[in-house]
Amino acid sequence: MIYGKHINRYYIRYSGILLLGIFALLLVDMFQLKIPELYNHVINGLSEGYIIQDGVAVPFDFNFLMQEICLPMVLIIVVMVVGRFLWRICFFGSGIKVETDLRHRMFDHAKDLSQSYYQKNKVGNMMSLFTHDLETVQDCFGSGVLMLFDALLLGGMALYKMFRMNAILSLLSLIPISFMLTIGMIMNRYMMRKWKERQAAYSSLSDFAQESLSGIAVVKAFVKELKELHAFKRLNRNNENANVAFTRASTTLHIIITLFVESVICVIMGY
Repeated sequence: MIYGKHINRYYIRYSGILLLGIFALLLVDMFQLKIPELYNHVINGLSEGYIIQDGVAVPFDFNFLMQEICLPMVLIIVVMVVGRFLWRICFFGSGIKVETDLRHRMFDHAKDLSQSYYQKNKVGNMMSLFTHDLETVQDCFGSGVLMLFDALLLGGMALYKMFRMNAILSLLSLIPISFMLTIGMIMNRYMMRKWKERQAAYSSLSDFAQESLSGIAVVKAFVKELKELHAFKRLNRNNENANVAFTRASTTLHIIITLFVESVICVIMGY
């Protein structure tokens, strides 16, 4: 999530939609945590031939499978489909509305700026603000709200269920997660630096293209086409390398997260 005087107003403006999305997210998280319990019944029923419910042994037969496993699973699927559709509309739709409103406000402000401002500030920086920066704001507003509340709601309920089942196993499974959080914080700083380098490379490329098109008559008059071409290729290469470096860092972070999540499964199986 992002904060600031230019962003906080949107949390208030779209508070109703965001609260509806949070409620849908909470509902989805509550129901999807029931899936492991159903798997538990199926595994115990297949291995033992009966299920312990409220201290009573219940035969694991076809009727139990349909009424206690299949019907609840269908209900969970329906709730998850509707809930996920709803919170996607609420969170991502709000992010698009925020980006649209910011774009209009920035454009109206840009029209009122003096000519001296554009003489001191390059057009490439403006283009970077109107493209990559606004897209980042949209992602942070929509996905940021989603990830924050999903981590709090789903993580809190999952930890509660885990410690109720087995406290020692829960503590063991938290060891890889603590390493994952530490590495994630380090990688986040690295990705922020690469993101700024990507923005700077795009800004330089846009500035050069705008200046070349504005002074194309001078370029032709002094026969500098080949020099301009080599300079443009070099800026394109820098822009490509900056984007590849950012993508590589992002992919590495996803691999690390997947590795530690799978290591939690290995810890559980080993225990």
